[in-house]
Amino acid sequence: MFIYLCKKIAIPGNVRLRCISWNKVQGFIACGGEDGLLKVLKLETQTDEAKIKGLAAPSNLSVNQTLEGHSGSVQVVTWNEQYQKLTTSDQNGLIIVWMLYKGAWYEEMINNRNKSVVRSMSWNADGQKICIVYEDGAVIVGSVDGNRIWGKDLKGTHLCHVAWSSDSKVLLFGMANGEIHIYDNQGNFIVKMKLSCLVNLTGAFSIAGIHWYHGTEGYIEPDCPCLAVCYDNGRCQIMRDENDHNPVLIDTSMNVVCIQWNHCGSVLAVAGSLKATSQDKDVNIVQFYTPFGEHLRTLKVPGKQISALSWEGSGLKIALAVDSYIYFANIRPDYKWGYCSNTVVYAYTRPDRPEYCVVFWDTKNNEKYVKYVKSLISITTYGDFCVLATKADENQPQYVLVLCNSIGTPLDPKYIDIGPLFVTMTKTHVIAASKEAFYIWQYRVAKKLTAMEINQVARTRKEGRERIYHIDDTPSGSADGHLDYSRAIEGTRDPICAITASDKILLVGRESGTIQRYSLPSVGIVQKYTLNCRAYQLSLNCNSSRVAIIDLSGVLTFFDLDTRAVDSTGQQVIGEQLKLERKDVWDMKWAKDNPDLFAMMEKTRMYVFRNLDPEEPIQTSGYICNFEDLEIKSVLLDEILKNPEHPNKDYIINFEIRSLRDSRALIEKVGIEESSQFIEDNPHPRLWRLLAEAALQKLDLQTAEQAFVRCKDYQGIKFVKRLGNLQSEAMKQAEVAAYFSRFEEAERMYLDMDRRDLAIGLRIKLGDWFRVLQLLKTGSGDSDDALLEQAHNAIGDYFADRQKWLNAVQYYVQGRNQERLAECYYMLEDYQGLENLANSLPENNKLLPDIAYMFVRVGMCEQAVSAFLKCNRPKDAVDTCVHLNQWNKAVELAKNHNMKEIGSLLARYASHLLEKNKILDAIELYRKANYFFEAAKLMFKIADEESKKRTKPLRVKKLYVLSALLIEQCHEQMQNAQRGKVKGKSSETASALAGLLEEDVLSSTNRFADNAWRGAEAYHFFILAQRQLYKGSVDAALKTALHLRDYEDIIPAVEIYSLLALCACANRAFDICSKAFVKLESLETLRPEQRQQYEDLALEIFTRHCPKYNKKSDLDYVLENGDGKLPICVATGDPILEYRFWMCSRRPRPGHGPQQPRPDQVLAGGVRRRRGGLHGRHRVPARLRGALLQPGPGALPAGYGPGAVGHASGAGPAGRAAVLPRPGPARPARGFPPAREPRFVPRFTRSWRVLPSVLGTEGPARPRPRPGRDVTPEIGGADGRLSCRSALCAQRALLQMGCCVI
Repeated sequence: MFIYLCKKIAIPGNVRLRCISWNKVQGFIACGGEDGLLKVLKLETQTDEAKIKGLAAPSNLSVNQTLEGHSGSVQVVTWNEQYQKLTTSDQNGLIIVWMLYKGAWYEEMINNRNKSVVRSMSWNADGQKICIVYEDGAVIVGSVDGNRIWGKDLKGTHLCHVAWSSDSKVLLFGMANGEIHIYDNQGNFIVKMKLSCLVNLTGAFSIAGIHWYHGTEGYIEPDCPCLAVCYDNGRCQIMRDENDHNPVLIDTSMNVVCIQWNHCGSVLAVAGSLKATSQDKDVNIVQFYTPFGEHLRTLKVPGKQISALSWEGSGLKIALAVDSYIYFANIRPDYKWGYCSNTVVYAYTRPDRPEYCVVFWDTKNNEKYVKYVKSLISITTYGDFCVLATKADENQPQYVLVLCNSIGTPLDPKYIDIGPLFVTMTKTHVIAASKEAFYIWQYRVAKKLTAMEINQVARTRKEGRERIYHIDDTPSGSADGHLDYSRAIEGTRDPICAITASDKILLVGRESGTIQRYSLPSVGIVQKYTLNCRAYQLSLNCNSSRVAIIDLSGVLTFFDLDTRAVDSTGQQVIGEQLKLERKDVWDMKWAKDNPDLFAMMEKTRMYVFRNLDPEEPIQTSGYICNFEDLEIKSVLLDEILKNPEHPNKDYIINFEIRSLRDSRALIEKVGIEESSQFIEDNPHPRLWRLLAEAALQKLDLQTAEQAFVRCKDYQGIKFVKRLGNLQSEAMKQAEVAAYFSRFEEAERMYLDMDRRDLAIGLRIKLGDWFRVLQLLKTGSGDSDDALLEQAHNAIGDYFADRQKWLNAVQYYVQGRNQERLAECYYMLEDYQGLENLANSLPENNKLLPDIAYMFVRVGMCEQAVSAFLKCNRPKDAVDTCVHLNQWNKAVELAKNHNMKEIGSLLARYASHLLEKNKILDAIELYRKANYFFEAAKLMFKIADEESKKRTKPLRVKKLYVLSALLIEQCHEQMQNAQRGKVKGKSSETASALAGLLEEDVLSSTNRFADNAWRGAEAYHFFILAQRQLYKGSVDAALKTALHLRDYEDIIPAVEIYSLLALCACANRAFDICSKAFVKLESLETLRPEQRQQYEDLALEIFTRHCPKYNKKSDLDYVLENGDGKLPICVATGDPILEYRFWMCSRRPRPGHGPQQPRPDQVLAGGVRRRRGGLHGRHRVPARLRGALLQPGPGALPAGYGPGAVGHASGAGPAGRAAVLPRPGPARPARGFPPAREPRFVPRFTRSWRVLPSVLGTEGPARPRPRPGRDVTPEIGGADGRLSCRSALCAQRALLQMGCCVI
């Protein structure tokens, strides 16, 4: 920052001032002094000229009112900006509240305690409360309307200062002895403040000021110090809050009078006096510090004694009360800003965000782009790019240099471990320096690459692109200076204070006045120069021959880098200090195209120097952006930052230097020929261009061409050549008007010449499609239809780029741009319109997949599938259904389009359902898709799980039945598939064999496929036995329970034998009961306490009843005489002793009475229902087959010996079947063994041979189709070889058909 005195106002009567306060909102200045002096002043700037704004504008007193009311010396004045009130107090304790009425100030309230003197008054942040402290310790807190809220008398203390916290919850009271006490807003004492700045300090001292910044304009950093406490001895501490134990400590080494923060809390002003070394009197000075204690500037103020200071609301001025004068000083802040590619980049803070708000304002198009950057340190610009230096982490000393383009897009970040206090930039390098070292980064950005390619380039780190050097090192220019930060953090006795660079050299200034020159891009030290000052800012001209130096006091000097001179000792040295010196300079800029031309800001005046000779000054306070082509571009940052969210193009000002102004005046007044001689004497490309433009205006093509040649404007030369080929003067005038951007005039000329096509072409070049549309509607032509579509699409693009999708739709419809129309519908979320568009497109249109994916992104499955199918992409449609979990639709599509991956699709869907524990849904999915085997597996899994959970037996039975039915459907599906594959009577045997082999595969891999009904049988008999027991049929219950011994793999053994023991005990069959208890006691699954209970119960039963049972049932006799177990009736649980059955009279054949079933319906225990019924295709357990089947005499085929099977009685004409089983090894029965082991239990077989007595034919049996698949309904003429599965299946089927089984 830079500060200088700019104005002085004298108080009439030489009355000494005691206090001053500047209203931050309305701009009023209140000052109080001796003899009751109280004045209210206001400075206002009045100018109509756009270029003279801000600090450069003249300011006059618009308000100068003396307020009468105080008789003693006015000691305290404070403003309430929110309610436009002024509160004042004098040495007699009189308090007056003033109000503004019709532009003048009047008394509103008066209070006089008449006991003590008011030492300090402070309004809280919202202006609702005021706290008044008296010297005798009295404290009063009142409201804005004059009511007293509370009062407190702090006895034994003398108060001198008071301050509110930003949230109005804490009050700080400064004591006369230097202590600061912390109270809550109700007057309750909390704690004494820890004063670290007074450690190891002796002697008397008092508080000079307490100021707490309330954060109304935001903070420059998160957790920024904002509470300043300063003592008259110069010690100061800046705290983050009232309990901060690690404050920032400052020793100003001066006698402090008062302190105050600026409007945004970024600068603390400390006013007081300093003992001059060469003078006896004190010198009034104002020191400026950052919140972190860094000293910024020192302002010397004339006069005897400074008594008070106050900041202006914008922080650009400060008022100082010195003796009987008010001094005003202008502040030129060091804004964080830069200029690149017609873009002004500036940063500011906001109260609602902790980050800096960085605005990239395109001054050409008046568009701005906002970025939020945390812990921003500086902004540096060059060409088309800028670098943002930030702190990476608050807790770690790491920093980031972010390379951005002109719209704020980050291109390449670099992390460094040194603090970038000074940053400069060239077109190839970024140089950042701390006080000890400097870091050089050679950045590369290709302008014509895409963003992705730029990121790839940025990620490519090559050796040598980043280097770091300590300031005390002497690099030679070789490949040294790698990223070794250990050396960079070492200290130095002569720190860096400024840097600058060009494409050729790097200059580093040090605090001793030494400037070190390095070569670029190979960093090697070339020369060291010695200055007479400490540089604050360095700047190189365009050919790197001179450097401009601005020191801390604002003195501008120049140094010639290449001049060889002789020093005072007679030795030849390189470099010479130039004699030009200017004071109060705060900004300067070299011209980009002339090494002898520069502009500088001196107070509120801009000077342009050519060869160190100044031109007449220009009144302005802008910051210089650019100096090129004899024009200076300046930006009024002060005005922009008053409303940073809405920058105005009026704040960008262009100045022409004197030679350009003189040449323009010569051309206008004298003429082209005379002016060309002046330009010849003072050549500059900008002046030749000015001459060429003037010659074009007058159609002097020869002079224009010569001037364009001199300024090397190839496009201008081509334009002049083209003009020379035109015959019409009017056409030439129109072209010249278009060349000078007078497009309305050029268009009017074209239309006057009846050349609407040229007018349209002009507007197309300008991109003014709205005007093109208007012109096209005024006439007609063959090419107008295509141009109309182009115009409509271009206007649609205009609205789409600005995200005005609804407007864009209207023009895209007229332009028939279906692709952009789809995008607009999607952005508008008009999915109905998008669907209509998809329906209107022809099949296989290239836009259909894009529309389909739009539907996919929003989860609209049906519409997406329709679009995919319309463009013949069924696989994408299926994938969409899978992605959106529409599995039913996916399966249906896969089946309809015969897709091979339907199996994997079903598996994925099923696994998806199983993950969500929707097993029944997965079963239903497989069943609908005719994948019965997978459905049956899942159903068996559920049944097994329910069985283990001890669920209701009836539910488990139903689940097993459903599983078995699914297996039945699987078998039927296999039969139908084989029928479809092999057609013809001669292939029936091969078909049957293929089906059997396929079933063998299923049976060998899955337990449930071997006997699908086994689980249902087990739980059926389990339920039946209990029903019979509770019904009282104990004998039947016992018989049924005995059958459960074969199902220990399904029903827990403890339940089976418990039920068997119960039934046996109820039937008084104690021998069976005893065996059941023996089995129970031997079970390993029982816990010891359960086993003990069974033993106790057995002891109790069998001590009363002997385990003997002599009565033999029919079953026992059969087992003793037979060779295997008998089939069981599923209705009663009894063994089937006689194999006779009949059709139930309740379900006769149509038109007939009760009759016996046909052989193709009942076959040796296997039953086939008529159409759609259950197929008796189940294996007959080996233990049942011997008792069930009784072969007749003479029917044994070759290879079967006599006595292999027991002989049954002869078969009668009623149709009793005699079947010959194939021999095989016996399978032992489960449970405890029967009374006598059967002689022969045949092994399981698939095929059974039916005797001719059943079929009414003679001779040996012939092969027949497999049962349930190829059985022919006709008896005569068909093969007599049939097959069946199980007697149990026959019984089950008969029950389902309504038949009784005996």
